[in-house]
Amino acid sequence: MSKTNHSASKLRIRLLPGLAWKGIASNKNVYYPYLAAGIFSVFTYFIFASIIYNDIVKMMPKSAYMLILMVIGKGLLAIILLLFLIYANRFLVKRRRREFGLYHMLGLEKKHIGGMMLFENFLLYVITLCGGTVFGLVLSKLFFLLLLRLCRMPAEIGFVFEPAAFRETMAYFGIVYLINYAESLWEVGKARPIELMSGSKKGEKEPRFLWLYALIGMAALGGGYYCSITAKVDSMIFMNFFLAVFLVVIGTYLLFTSGSIAFLKWMKTKKKTYYRPRNFITVSGMLYRMKKSAAGLSNICIFSTMAMITLICTVTLGIGLDEIVHFLDPYDLKMSYREEKVTEQDVAGKVEELEDKYGLTALRTDIYNEITLHVQQNENRFEIQTGEDYEAEYEIDILVQEDYNRIENRLVSLDGDETLIYCNGRDFGYDTVNFFGRIFRVQEELDGFFPYPKADDNAFDARYMMVVKDREARDACVRAWCEANGVVDIDEFIESDTIQRVKILLQGEDGKKAGWIEEFSEWGQSQPGFESLKNGLDWRENSRVTYGSLLFIGILFGLIFFMCLVLIMYYKQVTEGYEDRNHFDIMQKVGMSDLEIQGTVHKQILMVFGLPLAGALFHTVAGMFMVKALFATISLYDKRLIVGSIIGVSALFAAVYGVSYLITARSYYKIVRQGDAHR
Repeated sequence: MSKTNHSASKLRIRLLPGLAWKGIASNKNVYYPYLAAGIFSVFTYFIFASIIYNDIVKMMPKSAYMLILMVIGKGLLAIILLLFLIYANRFLVKRRRREFGLYHMLGLEKKHIGGMMLFENFLLYVITLCGGTVFGLVLSKLFFLLLLRLCRMPAEIGFVFEPAAFRETMAYFGIVYLINYAESLWEVGKARPIELMSGSKKGEKEPRFLWLYALIGMAALGGGYYCSITAKVDSMIFMNFFLAVFLVVIGTYLLFTSGSIAFLKWMKTKKKTYYRPRNFITVSGMLYRMKKSAAGLSNICIFSTMAMITLICTVTLGIGLDEIVHFLDPYDLKMSYREEKVTEQDVAGKVEELEDKYGLTALRTDIYNEITLHVQQNENRFEIQTGEDYEAEYEIDILVQEDYNRIENRLVSLDGDETLIYCNGRDFGYDTVNFFGRIFRVQEELDGFFPYPKADDNAFDARYMMVVKDREARDACVRAWCEANGVVDIDEFIESDTIQRVKILLQGEDGKKAGWIEEFSEWGQSQPGFESLKNGLDWRENSRVTYGSLLFIGILFGLIFFMCLVLIMYYKQVTEGYEDRNHFDIMQKVGMSDLEIQGTVHKQILMVFGLPLAGALFHTVAGMFMVKALFATISLYDKRLIVGSIIGVSALFAAVYGVSYLITARSYYKIVRQGDAHR
């Protein structure tokens, strides 16, 4: 008897690989999209890993920032892909519960079902790993060139296959599929045969405290919106961003799973409207659908929001990249001198010599003395910094009237107690300035001061410029500051901290300026009193590498979010199709015609998939207040560009969402029509 059982067990084990392959093939309408998503996930991860591990990339100039961002992006990608593939795997197991129950009834033990699932997961792992790697090898050079293009780096560099990238990709997805297998094994192992035979008919349990969860959801969503709408560009901006995201995600989930059901149950209490034929069917049908689908719909809403915000940020950053780097530093060269100063005649002579040699004209050659002090603003008073209020802390540059007139080509005339004041952030807004006890009347608050463009949202890089009559007035301000800050040797401080600036802006493309800048830099560094140099060309190139890497990551993440969204929509359509196919008979028996049934169901499906889009649009609009503040941290203040990107991307996304819905809806109607054919 034991030999017979042993032989039967061996026979079952031999059947497992065939059953695994047959299980995938017979459920192709859910497995093929899952395989496609897995292949794309492997492809994306492999691209990130290949760029990071490639030695050629590491040897490229200006690549350090790019590699840091790519490593961070790969880490975030690993988290997103893990969560998404776990979600998709749960759907697959749920769809096949009845099939597993049937296998159990036919004599397979749960350990055999577990073995079959092991073969299935191994097949899925091999197919996705091979498919994603092949696509990665074919398209890696193209994506690498895209990255170089976005970073404004030379594209003549080759790109080779890195075994380390493949090993990491293989290990990561091996872990992902092991986690999915373990979860599937647990899900099937804990269920009784009768529960497996019930298939995926069991819906989401209605929360016990429905209205409480609905109210918590509303409060969380309102809190998230409040954090976003009231966001300020301060030291807490990033903490507030993560808090807003957390609250919106929690609020969205609770409102879909509890709030929608609570609202529909409230509609049922309105007897005059509920017991009308159309309303009765619509409300009852929607109540059933929301109980089954609320969690999935909340995921669609969240992924839609993530996709839209990612695309909006990517488009805005791509268009505004040059504006950012030139806002931060429009000069091509900046040099500083202390003590012994270079003469204006020497600078002008060298500039003229290089203009003739290189054929490039210097649009601006600004030479002036300034002293920079750290202050804290309290209304119209500038006081000692306490370190307690980041928003009120500024650097203030004090210039004399003569230098200002030369720089700005004006003929301003100030009295000893008058000043011009300018802030490249919020306006000063007062008629007098109290500078550590010295009172100045504001003759004019300036609208602009090159090279510090004005932006009301500028908080991180905001600074003040004060123009006073002469050196005597300037030194009096410095003395007042020194006395308040406890500086002992004030004369030495004034002498050492008064800096001569030499700033040059050339006309023409950056690529043609390098020789000019290099030769002037060598001359400038050889002059007496030289202290520091900043090459604007190199600085802008480094910035473009950083922001170009962000653009690249944004493009790939946008594709990932959209892939997740489409797959979730497709699976929801499949679920709705099987559910409606089983319920068409019931609806016919209560006297509804086929046309009425299809119209009602179509209306419900549109409402179900319209709700996440509407929620995502609201989330995006509210989130843009926070995004606008985040853009301010990288010195992008173009409100028209941001608003234009929001409108354009939202409209395009809504159109693509609609097309995706129509494409995935074909699977729904195909399943339903199969039910009609069986009847």
